[in-house]
Amino acid sequence: MKVDTMRKLDHRLGVPLCFIATGIVKILDFFKPKTPAIKKILLIELSEMGSTIIVDPAMRKAQQHFDAELYFLIFKKNKVSLDLLKTVPDANIFTIREDSLLTFLWDVCRYLRWCRRQKFSATIDLELFSRATALLSGFSGARYRVGFYRFHNEGLYRGEMLTHKVAYNPHIHIGKNFIALVNALISNNGEEPYSKTVIANTELTLPHVPSSPEQRNVIYGKIQAIKPEFNPEQHKLVLINPNASDLLPQRRWMPEHFIALMQKILAEHPNHYVVITGAPAEKAQADNLVAQVQHPRCINFAGQVKFRELIDLYNISQLMVTNDSGPGHFSSVTPLKTFVIFGPETPALYGSLGNSVPIYAGLACSPCVSAANHRKTACSDNICLKIIKPDFVYQLIQADLQ
Repeated sequence: MKVDTMRKLDHRLGVPLCFIATGIVKILDFFKPKTPAIKKILLIELSEMGSTIIVDPAMRKAQQHFDAELYFLIFKKNKVSLDLLKTVPDANIFTIREDSLLTFLWDVCRYLRWCRRQKFSATIDLELFSRATALLSGFSGARYRVGFYRFHNEGLYRGEMLTHKVAYNPHIHIGKNFIALVNALISNNGEEPYSKTVIANTELTLPHVPSSPEQRNVIYGKIQAIKPEFNPEQHKLVLINPNASDLLPQRRWMPEHFIALMQKILAEHPNHYVVITGAPAEKAQADNLVAQVQHPRCINFAGQVKFRELIDLYNISQLMVTNDSGPGHFSSVTPLKTFVIFGPETPALYGSLGNSVPIYAGLACSPCVSAANHRKTACSDNICLKIIKPDFVYQLIQADLQ
């Protein structure tokens, strides 16, 4: 299904379904134990790959505090993002397909049977006011259900199925908002709203994922298969990620800006190779960029590595310039210096937790997406990115190119 189709279904069907489900869930709650031990926690985050990295500190906190087993519900196409840190065992991950309404509904039925077998103690809904995940959490069978609640915000109705209602805070990083969900579950106070806690920056830490010499050599070999003259002892790699998810295409920096930046890097640094990364479906776009850069040290590497091998690529590279998208978060589990270009989003909320530098113009209209508009902007002219020029980005990254 297209993203806009899912948004429409979530609103037009989700609101009445959440109203009906509220009564059913409250009746079911009446027959459940009041204070069961929390031993199995289901986390729900369907649509964002990068969020599975940002939520990792919160997951590890829940795991350590409750000595609980973690489970995760996610769209099938995004599951690979959980494989990077492996905080949740593969056997504990349930996937739902979103390619059509029929397959989605079929997988939801499978999910409900799975929940009955697992007997979850608690669910943590990580989505920002999605009705679909509110329903999936409400019918999970868990006694405790934690999520973001609208309180006095209009237009964000998704039923009354939460047992721990957390106030989403648009003024702190989303990683801290995720930790606030866990803190609500930990709390012994009947707070209104949750969570009245201080969350330190030191809580937003991620472990690094190393690469063995053999794993590094595999990536070197793939680069040399395209450019035999590449020598890892003499040359350095600069990664360029020019794409962004279809969830918010306005996050894409202009292709002509990427081309100008790559040309500048290659002209000024004769020992550097520019490597364009991306999914297999982005190969044609990367081919077009290479053709316009017109330089022998510019490589189309889209679709050349498996998802886990991205970490090995990051571990052997000098820096990366990327749109505000998944790679900016995936690289945070490595030491790679990453420059992330922001426009409709703000790094204050969605900045990488790694060795990252945000590039953000900060226009009066930006950020134009939020939880209140379900991250759908009316903008058709993303000046917030057009105003960020290649020469400006080059000046920012120049010191790290030496």
